Amino acid sequence: MAAAALSSATATATRLSPSKSVDKPPSSVSSKTLYFTATQSKRTSKNLLKTSSKNPISDVISAFDSYPDRQISPFDDDVDDKPREECGVVGIYGDPEASRLCYLALHALQHRGQEGAGIVAATPDGILKSVTGVGLVSEVFNESKLDQLPGDNAIGHVRYSTAGQSMLKNVQPFVAGYRFGRVGVAHNGNVVNYQTLRHELEENGSIFGTSSDTEVVLHLIAISKQRPFFLRIVEACEKLKGAYSMVFITEDKLVAVRDPFGFRPLVMGRRSNGAIVFASETCALDLIEATYEREVNPGEVLVIDKDGVQSLCLMPHPEPKSCIFEHIYFSLPNSIVFGMSVYESRRKFGEILATEAPVDCDVVIAVPDSGVVAALGYAAKAGVPFQQGLIRSHYVGRTFIEPSQRIRDFGVKLKLSPVRAVLEGKRVVVVDDSIVRGTTSSKIVRLLKEAGAKEVHMRIASPPIIASCYYGVDTPSPEELISNRMNVEEIREFIGSDSLAFLGFDSLKKMLGGDSSKFCYACFSGDYPVQPSGKVKTVGDFVDDGLNGSVESIDAGWLHDSKEKGLDVDYEQDRKVVV
Repeated sequence: MAAAALSSATATATRLSPSKSVDKPPSSVSSKTLYFTATQSKRTSKNLLKTSSKNPISDVISAFDSYPDRQISPFDDDVDDKPREECGVVGIYGDPEASRLCYLALHALQHRGQEGAGIVAATPDGILKSVTGVGLVSEVFNESKLDQLPGDNAIGHVRYSTAGQSMLKNVQPFVAGYRFGRVGVAHNGNVVNYQTLRHELEENGSIFGTSSDTEVVLHLIAISKQRPFFLRIVEACEKLKGAYSMVFITEDKLVAVRDPFGFRPLVMGRRSNGAIVFASETCALDLIEATYEREVNPGEVLVIDKDGVQSLCLMPHPEPKSCIFEHIYFSLPNSIVFGMSVYESRRKFGEILATEAPVDCDVVIAVPDSGVVAALGYAAKAGVPFQQGLIRSHYVGRTFIEPSQRIRDFGVKLKLSPVRAVLEGKRVVVVDDSIVRGTTSSKIVRLLKEAGAKEVHMRIASPPIIASCYYGVDTPSPEELISNRMNVEEIREFIGSDSLAFLGFDSLKKMLGGDSSKFCYACFSGDYPVQPSGKVKTVGDFVDDGLNGSVESIDAGWLHDSKEKGLDVDYEQDRKVVV
């Protein structure tokens, strides 16, 4: 039965051992891709790597090679072996406890960012006050700090920063003064023409204090000649390309805006006292007892002030391309995202896997926490009991003291503990949401077998990830993505499982039905709804302002578009002067 388990969507290419030299990559890998053996695929490789032709942008510089001083913990691979949502936003208008409600809502969105948090409130005397800090929401805020944020209106932000130092100056919301007052902004997403816009602004005298693409928006608002204020936002957003779900605050207004493609989620709710609430996910509305009303539509600007709610169309917008990974991994299962229940989506993913990739087994377990709902769906459809075969510790931070004698798979063991009573002598199906580099999956398989599992069958509730995301998700560069350079059978050998199957791409779209065309699948297909231009950050804030380190370290993490080579040369000259 296992031999016939894999559907056509998960069928392997011609078997080819990754340990042998090859003249031609497997069929799932472009001829332009450097083919890696398992040992060559380590993230500390010293070579400059080329992307697959599945990715339309060429000449990617490996993000990790240029950081010899980066503090990498022994389980950094395990921490980072998932795509990361970069942030979450909240906005509240018309509640006397706006900042405290903002604080609670940010707690609900903590899974979207753990490196920094901030709140900006409009005080009764018309002043914008801000508290930001590095760390978790509970570490940044306390009673005395929230007392510094009085007023009925507030916005908040939680931030996820990737490799490199998390700097306070990059923690949002940002607040800036311009000739007509002050404005604060919190942004979820990634502006793919950020570097082009920044170059133009700097050419005209703008001075930047952070390395965030969000700061560009503030500069565009400041130089706009439009009146009233929300038209400045409209004019600024007309120049942006990419993903942005943003909330703005002024002395008397709250403005929410979403990009024309609707890449990142943003919802609107209302409390019983009439207060308007915006948040990245409905789970934040639930916590502060706000009733979900609707999504902020792609391309829509919502202006809230004493006169009520005003809706404007930002610009003519194409068919939405919402991020499918919100349903696969990022969002909490109790959220409604893009009008659909995240829980129901993940349950159906598991059911599809059980139908298209069945295997004789005794128990179904999940990689907690993101694989649990899909595993429940798989178990119910397969008629096999679901049990907790892995227990996750929620008390492991990013730093710890390791014993002087190295323990194999130490990082995974800190976070995941196998339950021998569930696993011993059993044929086990393990359901996870995705495989990125494959490092964590291989350690989990080994962990389960060491705990006595007779067989370990991996089922992945998403299609293979073959391309990077440029719309506000931290994914590794394509050469680090195991599915970009190995076919299914090779990945199975690499992680050591007895079988492996991914959710079929066509099956995923079929499940979504008539809404399937409204989602972005770039990470699975390499087809990008909005092409990056100039230089685009692929992951996080690698360098703070381009003022520290070598030229190579400043280049790391950026994509160079061949159409704008002249621009690249100008920046290279700027760097030589600065460095």
